[in-house]
Amino acid sequence: MKKFGICITLPDGDTLRAPHLLGADWESFRWFNSAAERDKAYDEMLRHPEYYRKGDIATQVLTKVEK
Repeated sequence: MKKFGICITLPDGDTLRAPHLLGADWESFRWFNSAAERDKAYDEMLRHPEYYRKGDIATQVLTKVEK
C-alpha cells in the first residue's frame, strides 16, 4: 500500500474553482511507496513547467500527506 502522498488543490480565487469547471472542492492525490519518492516528485512538481509561456504561473497548491 502506498502511504506517502501529495495532495493537489487550487488556491482561493482561482478561476478553475468555478462550479462549471473543477469546483471549489476539487483535489487530486498522487501516492508513493516511500517518503523519498514523494519528496522527489514534490520538488519536481514545484519547478516551473518548461512548456508554459513566459509569465504563466501554475496555480496549484501542493501539500505533503501520509496515510
